[in-house]
Amino acid sequence: MALTGATAMAQPRAGQVFTPKHITIPQSARIQPAQLAAMIRSGHAPTILQVGFTTLYEEAHIPGAIHAGPAISGAGLALLRKTAEHLDRHKLLVIYCGCCPWPKCPNIRPAFEALRKMGFTNVKAVYIRDNFGTDWIQHGYPTVKGA
Repeated sequence: MALTGATAMAQPRAGQVFTPKHITIPQSARIQPAQLAAMIRSGHAPTILQVGFTTLYEEAHIPGAIHAGPAISGAGLALLRKTAEHLDRHKLLVIYCGCCPWPKCPNIRPAFEALRKMGFTNVKAVYIRDNFGTDWIQHGYPTVKGA
């Protein structure tokens, strides 16, 4: 779902949360797919949360990733908070979605913001420029197929 100016101003449907345009993820809080893949291959994978749609997670996901989204909805944010509540607030926590191009992703920014508000100090978002298939799977990075 693209968040155009008109969409961002529209009233959300029941259970849906729109990403405020002011939420940005700074470069310092982004991790490139190759960096995360190298961490996984070296056996030093951080905690990884997939904050996108369930169907995407069920098709393919990063090994060890926990489905904790989609962060566009109130129910998805509640699941994210419940999933993250027991995690160490200072250890590296990586989130990703990959449903669509980075600027149009409806899930990554609200998830990042929610985790920061929960007190997580070392949250990184995987910079998936186009989508999970193109920027992760097609590069041969570690992937689990199916749920």
